[in-house]
Amino acid sequence: MTQVTEHGGGVWSLRVPIPDNPLGHTLVHVLDTDRGPVLVDTGWDDPASWDELTSGLAALGLSVREIHGVVITHHHPDHHGLSGRVREESGAWIAMHAADTAVVRRTREAEPGTWFDYLARKLATVGAPEDHIAPLRAARASGRMRTLPGLRSALPDREIVPGELLDLAGRRLRAIWTPGHTPGHVCLHLEEEHPSRLPGHGRLFSGDHLLPGISPHIGLYEDPDDATAADPLGDYLDSLERIGRLGVAEVLPAHQYAFTDAAGRVRELLDHHEGRLTGLLGLLAVPLTPWQLAERMEWNRPWDQIPYGSRNIAVSEAEAHLRRLVKLGRAEPVAGTDPVTYIAV
Repeated sequence: MTQVTEHGGGVWSLRVPIPDNPLGHTLVHVLDTDRGPVLVDTGWDDPASWDELTSGLAALGLSVREIHGVVITHHHPDHHGLSGRVREESGAWIAMHAADTAVVRRTREAEPGTWFDYLARKLATVGAPEDHIAPLRAARASGRMRTLPGLRSALPDREIVPGELLDLAGRRLRAIWTPGHTPGHVCLHLEEEHPSRLPGHGRLFSGDHLLPGISPHIGLYEDPDDATAADPLGDYLDSLERIGRLGVAEVLPAHQYAFTDAAGRVRELLDHHEGRLTGLLGLLAVPLTPWQLAERMEWNRPWDQIPYGSRNIAVSEAEAHLRRLVKLGRAEPVAGTDPVTYIAV
């Protein structure tokens, strides 16, 4: 597929690869402004990804040194990974929502083993078997944690304030806070007439919040020092409905491809999650730990074929759905169980 796509009206997308990931690539968007080009996301911090980013810019007649600013939809490494290098090369500012900036700061400042210790405790709490937890302890002891993505992520120097226009000369780009995939995920509404005059109100850089063919991962917000019972799935569903009401002409997501009918896609995702919640209530006819629930949920492959790291993501998603069911009064923890099991009510 073509590395560079022109979307009209001073907007392009660049395909920046994600190493060893089925998603394949991140769509980094280039937005022309009166002060120079601005990137929406940057891609994974990897030499091949950097080469693709710079060659994509070169195909537009641009050098990375000309980048004026970087707007980050969320802190994940396939979106924020190359931001620091872009800033080093160009002096560009980096903007991010405060909630995700807090995640970046916490990750940078924590002793590298903190995450492994937390994850091992967390997995034990949700009922993971000992043979799944053991590799984490081995990695902790070996010091391999220094290779984890995100440990060197750049700290932003500007805050994206929900509801406000970003300071982009000659453009109207408004930030919309859409928590769920991460606590500080933002979509960016380009409040300008569509260059092809498609019906609707402008265009939306949707990050991972609204994708045309897949549902983004919704897991628990990981903060080892915060015991607050967050409801990320509830946050995501509320955010989806807010985006659906915008009436945008076109969505420019960070993965897959641009698409129209945002409201229709929102309805599909709302129905998908309601169907999944209903299905989980059936599974919870008997008490299950979050791990046991994840083993029984429907994924894109059988549980025994899901890679190690993806199982951690899957059980986090199972927990997020459990949190939602508990908040809705449709499930509850079973008193006296350790690890805690849940049952439908």
